[in-house]
Amino acid sequence: MTNVILSIKPVYAQAIMSGTKKVEFRKKIFKRPVEKIFVYSSSPEKKIIGFFTIQEIIEDTPDNLWEQFHAIGGIDKNDFFEYYKNSEFGFTIKISEVEKFENGIDPSDFFENFIAPQSFVYLEEQTANNMEEKTTANTV
Repeated sequence: MTNVILSIKPVYAQAIMSGTKKVEFRKKIFKRPVEKIFVYSSSPEKKIIGFFTIQEIIEDTPDNLWEQFHAIGGIDKNDFFEYYKNSEFGFTIKISEVEKFENGIDPSDFFENFIAPQSFVYLEEQTANNMEEKTTANTV
């Protein structure tokens, strides 16, 4: 199992951390088995604000994904279908456990020349562990 950093717009990232958004919609999905998804809240926040574990990943048509998950997806219908415009299939990542970092992590603390991923980037296990340790050290 591996981990990833996922770029998510701040409004959706905060909704995941607060528990109001229980799924994340994606056009592309990971090729490797993923254990944790670290949430990079994109501009203007530009911080890793927490992580979540995956309950399940579902692939289907955008229409079916909307039908099944619109009530817990934290996105309005127009934005959802605009996102999936020209996509035959999409993915829903069902969120299991969520861990919010008290203070967001500046990615440059862990990565030289960090560039926010367009979608996601795989994360070394040691780096993931170091991020978790840094945040628990901040809360003691």
